[in-house]
Order: sequence, then C-alpha cells, then structure tokens
Amino acid sequence: MRQAGLQGRHRRRARRTTVADPHAGLRPDLVLRDFQPDPQAVDTRWCGDITYIPTAEGWLYLATVIDIASRRVVGWATADHLRTELVAEAMRAACRNRRPDGPVIFRSDRGCQYTSRELADLADELDVRLSVGRTGQCWDNALAESFFATLKRELFEDRPLSTRASTRTAIFEWIEGWYNIRRLHSSLGYRSPAEYETTLAA
Repeated sequence: MRQAGLQGRHRRRARRTTVADPHAGLRPDLVLRDFQPDPQAVDTRWCGDITYIPTAEGWLYLATVIDIASRRVVGWATADHLRTELVAEAMRAACRNRRPDGPVIFRSDRGCQYTSRELADLADELDVRLSVGRTGQCWDNALAESFFATLKRELFEDRPLSTRASTRTAIFEWIEGWYNIRRLHSSLGYRSPAEYETTLAA
C-alpha cells in the first residue's frame, strides 16, 4: 500500500476544544439532558458547542446554536481561533435570525469560552440564560455533539479540504441549503427542521 501511495481510512487525531476555566463562576444545569423535540418550546431552549475542521490552511473552528425543540441550526460562526468572540458571534446570529419573544436558555459545556464574563455580559444583553452540564460528560450536550458528528460524516468524510474560505462556503451550503431545509429527522417524524416549524406555525 505504501508503494502504491495508499493508506487505510482512519480517524484523525482528536483536537481538544473544551478547556474549562477553573475560576469560572457556577452556572445551573437548566436542561438536564432533556433534548426531546417540543412543539411548545421553539426558541425557548438552545444548545451549542465548538468543533474543529482541518483545512490545508490550518484549523477552522465552527460554533453553533441549535434549537432543541426543532433541531434547526439558528446561529453559527466560523473562525481560525477559539476566542470567546467565536461563540459570541454565533449567539448574536441566533438572536438576530430568530428574535425570540422571551428569555432563552442556552445550553453548553464548561469550556472557557462559554463560562467567560464576556459571554455572560452578552447573554444578559440578549436575554439569554446560560446553562452548563457537568465536566467531562459528553451526554450532557448530546444534541450538539450529534450534530457535529453528522456534519463531519455527511460533508467532509470524502471531500478534500482546501482553504478556510471554501470550507466555510461548504458549511454554509450544507447547513442552510440542506440540514435546516431538507434533511429529515426521525425525532421530528421524518420531517426537516424547517418543515417541522412550518407545521407548528400552521
């Protein structure tokens, strides 16, 4: 295989994106692993996380905000860094896109970006209540983790990655043109997030 320039498919080395801040204040768990769709709860509970995508130019980091009730990605942002402004931009995008009527719970892990004073100040400004799970418990943010696994499997598993700009374009097309609009979810009765929300509105 080496002589023929071939190699087996294998998982890439994991890159750590969750670094807890030991000085962060305590925040409650307001979701308690309840990620079931709820027709009455659209834009009342969101969750989010950060993942990394390797490109020929280096890492591209993706932060998302997902509506727990409808599975729709309501906000997202990309950057070449892991600073708090990445997750702040995703949260701003979610509030700008959805304009919720009342306070929204936002669930995340205990990464330093999510427990920062900067994000707490932004959350107060946007009427968002921050909620975190337990340290080292991936199931406490299972919906966000599942979304990233789906994105990487469907979008990047067999696609060569080049520039950060082209990767961001691919993410945009996948989220906004496929995942939110057309991809069917068994938890939504085999409807897309957009169709599910349209049905609720009707």
